[in-house]
Amino acid sequence: MTELLLKYFRSKQQEIESEKVYDTQCPFCSMQCKMQLIEQTIVTRKHYRVVGKDNPTTEGRLCIKGMSAHQHAFHQDRIKTPLLKVDGTFIPISWVQALDYIKEKIMAIQSKSGTDAMSVYGSGSLTNEESYLLGKFARVALKTKYIDYNGRFCMSAAATAANQAFGIDRGLTNRLSEIPSAKCIILAGTNIAECQPTIMPYFEKAKENGSYIIVIDPRDTATAKIADLHLKVKPGTDAALANGLLKSIIDENLINPSFIEEKTKGYQELKEHLNQLDLGEISELTGIPTEQIRKCAEMFGKSETGMIFTARGVEQQTDGYLAVRNFLNILLVTGKLGKENCGYGAITGQGNGQGGREHGQKADQLPGYRSIENEKHREYISKVWEIEEKDLPRKGVSAYEMMEKIHEGEIKGLLLMGSNPIISNPNANFVKKALEKLEFFVAIDMFISETAALADVILPTSSYLEDEGTMTNMEGRVILREANKSVPGEVKHDWQILSEIASVLGKGRYFSYQTAEDIFNELRVASRGGLADYYGITYDRLKHEGGILWPCPDVDHEGTDRLFDVGFAHEDQKAIMIPVQNSPDIKKEEANEEYPLLLTTGRVMAHYLTGVQTRKSPSLSARNIESYIEIHPSTAEEFGVRDKSLVKIHSRRGTIVVRSKITEEIRPDTVFVPFHWADTQNVNRLIGDTLDPTCRMPGFKVCAVSIHPVI
Repeated sequence: MTELLLKYFRSKQQEIESEKVYDTQCPFCSMQCKMQLIEQTIVTRKHYRVVGKDNPTTEGRLCIKGMSAHQHAFHQDRIKTPLLKVDGTFIPISWVQALDYIKEKIMAIQSKSGTDAMSVYGSGSLTNEESYLLGKFARVALKTKYIDYNGRFCMSAAATAANQAFGIDRGLTNRLSEIPSAKCIILAGTNIAECQPTIMPYFEKAKENGSYIIVIDPRDTATAKIADLHLKVKPGTDAALANGLLKSIIDENLINPSFIEEKTKGYQELKEHLNQLDLGEISELTGIPTEQIRKCAEMFGKSETGMIFTARGVEQQTDGYLAVRNFLNILLVTGKLGKENCGYGAITGQGNGQGGREHGQKADQLPGYRSIENEKHREYISKVWEIEEKDLPRKGVSAYEMMEKIHEGEIKGLLLMGSNPIISNPNANFVKKALEKLEFFVAIDMFISETAALADVILPTSSYLEDEGTMTNMEGRVILREANKSVPGEVKHDWQILSEIASVLGKGRYFSYQTAEDIFNELRVASRGGLADYYGITYDRLKHEGGILWPCPDVDHEGTDRLFDVGFAHEDQKAIMIPVQNSPDIKKEEANEEYPLLLTTGRVMAHYLTGVQTRKSPSLSARNIESYIEIHPSTAEEFGVRDKSLVKIHSRRGTIVVRSKITEEIRPDTVFVPFHWADTQNVNRLIGDTLDPTCRMPGFKVCAVSIHPVI
């Protein structure tokens, strides 16, 4: 009888339950953790469970964002059909209507004002295939020079510095798995415990192994908790601090003379520059005691092996390029590159921040990390694309400068893909006013973001669960994101949307792809022989090997685990050191009587970029429902601010209101506000529009402000 009952219940369970498994990887940070989403249907209700999958980078670990990512993909606010704005309201239309309207508007603008009157703004969260295709679309379908992307605000300082110093930019010069064996590690301006938590175990293991860990940050972050030495630097003085470390290293003869002689250039000029600097003045400028500067230099210089990691804290400054160059100088004078357990890591922010900057989204770039101004590079890519070299546009301008061109009326139309610039750009009030001037604006997104709300047309795109393609993680490892879930409604993939727009514009023969793999195979050829050479990487290899580190020049090549073991990527195989001034030529904002505090910005663990996706996840949104300002207790007392009360923050550009969080974990002269929120909580309304002269990075990390309690 019991056995019959069990059989009955099992049969009924099979009737009312089903299970689907979706193999994918997290859509958020640059670790690109592999995972499975398990969908169980019980009666009519769906239940979801997420499990991590083993992979070479994070070994099956997931953070709270990855565990909750599916919630935004299933959110009721997802756009599932093209939308057209009519009298200020979006109404659903067909794809045929949408494409005809887009064709009409683009052709009208370009026939009247020239091809460069249209512009393209991309994203560091796109797959490699879609990043590549977006660059090709801008230059072949639209024939415009105006294309850039939100990765300009993420990696441009580190990328430019690595390219200039080493001749090549890859997120890590060696493997993540070497971190636990490095004897000394400097984490400069990076809060990995909250921003890339699944790599934190590498550093915790290093500490267990006896590594000496140094954190450089104006805040006592979760990352700083593991530090043996925390240098609580004054915002904006990272380049000067690096000078102090260099000066101490050289004064104490902790350099590697043979490495300097055989593998570098520029040491004598650097040494002469440092001889003119005073460590006491550097201490006063940075707020770091001289004994701490000397201790940091001693520990790193004397360690047999060591690694330096930088992130936005160092890079998002108007001298971010030079600040990173100075930290690279430290690696070069100590010879900690090109050998095991030594190297540099630029902690990439966005999911495909590395791959997104390699294949043509940047204004001055062509696939394979080629230069759009290099005649040989132009000729090669023109042949791959089957166009005349003379028809390939020259370089345009950076992301924020495109907003200036829109405001001036030179750019009249915009195609935006996967980004939210009125939240992510500096001087955000200005950016919104600029976008409102556009004659035509089409946005491709999953949701009606704050920026997409200004568009004339919104096209619905697929989520990470639905959109197959490759991503390149912060390590430089190319990974295949499998995506076997069908798209909802009339949603299409980004690459399909671009191909269909190109087709109605009469350029369909250049975009006749049937799958994402077709695009990747063209990307392989386009990248062949370039710095970022993917030619030897195939979908089949990625499925079997789990990921391959570029460069990988042929299908028999196993990928490049460590760069610079023979020499650097410059023609003479030598790295280049340069002197860096304590204070940049472009003056940063300083505190004064009217604006007595320095504001710095950053992330929280539960949110990603401008929060468009993570704020649609109940599990994540509940962790941080609103923005806040971190204030030191003595500063709060001085300005009459109570804990958990509303505070008005003013800068020369605008005003926002957020809630106070009084903490001793920040310098008294500094306040911190995360950047994931919009409208009156959008901290980028306060940030200035001055750009780094080399990489065009805005100064998100240094902004003079005043604060007042909201009565």
